[in-house]
Amino acid sequence: LQSTAKQLRSINYSNQHPKTTTMQFQPVFPPHKRPILIAGPCSAETEEQVLTTAHGLKGFQPDLFRAGIWKPRTRPGAFEGIGVPGLAWLRRVKEETGMKTTTEVANAQHVYECLKYGVDVLWIGARTTVNPFSVQEIADALAGTDMPVIVKNPVNPDYKLWVGAIERLYKVGLRRIAAIHRGFSTYGDSKYRNVPRWQMAIDLMEEFPGLEVICDISHICGRRDILAETAQKAYDLNFNGLMVEVHPTPDTAWSDAAQQITPEQFGQMTGALIQRKATSDDPDYQLKIENFRQQIDEFDEEIIHLIAQRMQMVREIGYVKKDKNIAIFQPERWRALADACRRRAEKNELSREFISLFLEAIHQEGINQQEKVMNDGVVTTIAPAGDLWIND
Repeated sequence: LQSTAKQLRSINYSNQHPKTTTMQFQPVFPPHKRPILIAGPCSAETEEQVLTTAHGLKGFQPDLFRAGIWKPRTRPGAFEGIGVPGLAWLRRVKEETGMKTTTEVANAQHVYECLKYGVDVLWIGARTTVNPFSVQEIADALAGTDMPVIVKNPVNPDYKLWVGAIERLYKVGLRRIAAIHRGFSTYGDSKYRNVPRWQMAIDLMEEFPGLEVICDISHICGRRDILAETAQKAYDLNFNGLMVEVHPTPDTAWSDAAQQITPEQFGQMTGALIQRKATSDDPDYQLKIENFRQQIDEFDEEIIHLIAQRMQMVREIGYVKKDKNIAIFQPERWRALADACRRRAEKNELSREFISLFLEAIHQEGINQQEKVMNDGVVTTIAPAGDLWIND
């Protein structure tokens, strides 16, 4: 059902942007290094805490030691980072352990300070990626350098913003660029702090096969008890590696305590993960997979045909509503239909997340179809968009 779900998911970000020009990336990490591991505390709190974490991680050979120096927080009053003094601690980490370092930047001044202290890699956080002005400011500050930059997805599931941030860096001459998938903010109950919506990251991999894409399991999960299963999911989906928040005493952390683990737990978790191969030349595998894919293609064709038939029936209902002057949206009918479909989905081992996305997409398309019926022949006068605002 993956290809069908991709066509029907409620957030149609893939259809909302034109294909970008080809970008040729250079690796941020050693070529063919898999898995890439980035680890360290959410925030640099004290010099002792940073160095203790770094020495605890050294034996597990992470590719980058991470620590937040400036912390954009949701509400004022929370710890917002130690600031510039923490950069000297990162320099000591590199001197004492040999590990390269990385931290988040949100403006040009952050960039200048990191360059001055010799930070090896910068990352742009999810709250910054959403703002093209901020991303451009960072890009301009990095113009003329060869600084590697990793771009986290925006907090909201907007594919164009993610790609746009990468493009802004590329256009000032940066080539060592990677991406981090850290999930998306959502309203309502979820076992995740930030719902993964894996398909957006998969779309990024498909559009830019030379781009390294890393999964920030800590921010996706928001809790340590599901880190391992989410990490394995990322490996199974062929991510290049993981970003994990690690703290010597996680429960006393000044920020995001619930999602951090100790260096020892980090080593145990990463050591137990199974690294999957991208593909296999084995003839038996090729034969079996091709047979299954052919069957899936046939199912997908049938599903699309059934949906088209359903939409034809929706349009017929629209004509009846139009004739009787009845509103398109019928809340009671929608609730009954959604509840029944969810019950059927659970019996057939379909996840609640998938069936919710599927139903929302079907429902929205049904509304769109009936709106066309309702408004057929209705004359409206609207000023040209260009006279009122600039289209994005």
